[in-house]
Order: sequence, then C-alpha cells, then structure tokens
Amino acid sequence: MILNHLWGLYAHPVEEWHSIDNRHESFKYSLSHIMIIALIPAISAYFSLTAIGWSVGVGERLFLSVDNALILSVGMYFALIAGVFILGYLAHWMAHTFGSEPTYTQTLELAAYTATPLFTAGLAAFYPEIWFVMLVGFGALAYSVYLLYAGVPILMHIPEERGFIYSSSVVTCGLILLVCIMTSFAIFWSSGYAPAFNH
Repeated sequence: MILNHLWGLYAHPVEEWHSIDNRHESFKYSLSHIMIIALIPAISAYFSLTAIGWSVGVGERLFLSVDNALILSVGMYFALIAGVFILGYLAHWMAHTFGSEPTYTQTLELAAYTATPLFTAGLAAFYPEIWFVMLVGFGALAYSVYLLYAGVPILMHIPEERGFIYSSSVVTCGLILLVCIMTSFAIFWSSGYAPAFNH
C-alpha cells in the first residue's frame, strides 16, 4: 500500500524509520507517496476557500471564486511537490560531506516522510481560523523536525553526533526553501495576480 508508513511515523517513528531503511522503496513508490500526501493541503485549501471561508479575526469570512481557488490550490500542490524534490536533492548533495553515500531515492524518502506531518497538517484548513491553522502548522513543523533528527542516523547510516549536524543543515535548507516558496507566492501576488476575495 502506498501510504503504509503513514501510521507508523506517528505511532512508533523510530521503528518505522528502521522499517523504511530495511526495505527501501523505488523512486516510483516515493513519488506516489509525495503526490498523494500533497493532495491533502491542496484539497483542504480549495474546500475551505470556496465553501467555508477564512476568518482573519475580524469582519466577515473571506472566500475565493472557484477559478481562483483552483489556481491557488494547483499552484500549492506543485510547489509542495517541487519543494520535497529540491529538499531531497539538497539532502543528497550534503550527505557526501558527512561520510554517507545514499542514492537520491533514499534522500527523497527522507524528505518525503519528514514532510508528511506538514502535509497532513493541511487538514487544519477545514477549520480555517488563522490562529488554529498556525498552531497546527507549528506543531506539525516541530514533529517534522523530530522525524528528521530521528531518521537521519537510521536512513543515512551516519553516527548520531554527525547526524545531528547533518539534520540541522537539512532543517536550515528546508526553512530557507519554505521562505523561498512563500516569497515566490508573495511576488506573484504583488505582480497583479492576487486573487480577489469575496465576502
């Protein structure tokens, strides 16, 4: 099953990383996982923007037209997938510095499973209150970082002391990547492509 590691990453993450390491999946399998799990925030955002409306604290709820919400959701979907692939590439590139020789598929697995809590946190959009979504998002980010620190020594076969530094480097790259994606959206919106919100 495509998502057979999903529950394990939450219930017993260390054991699940060992399971992932013992039977590395194919590139196609990792790609399938990313493409399916990235649907969660994209679909949640589309539904909340068109059917529920976002509350920003004051005033009426904000809605997007179906067309605008679709464009935004599709853009988010592909940006998230691209982000995981780039993070996998950066993790692969940095691994050699720390004495590990993983394949790109292995580092893509690391990036994909580490990003899973962030993607599943997209379900918070079904209760589109800014404070709630941010709270869930920060919790998911913290758990993703934990998964990374727990998984690197196992999946990359790096001693824990070097694994900590390697993980910290990957976290830094991931945060920079996240800021770059958000900045790209902000530039795109400020260039006259910002969606028109309805009340």
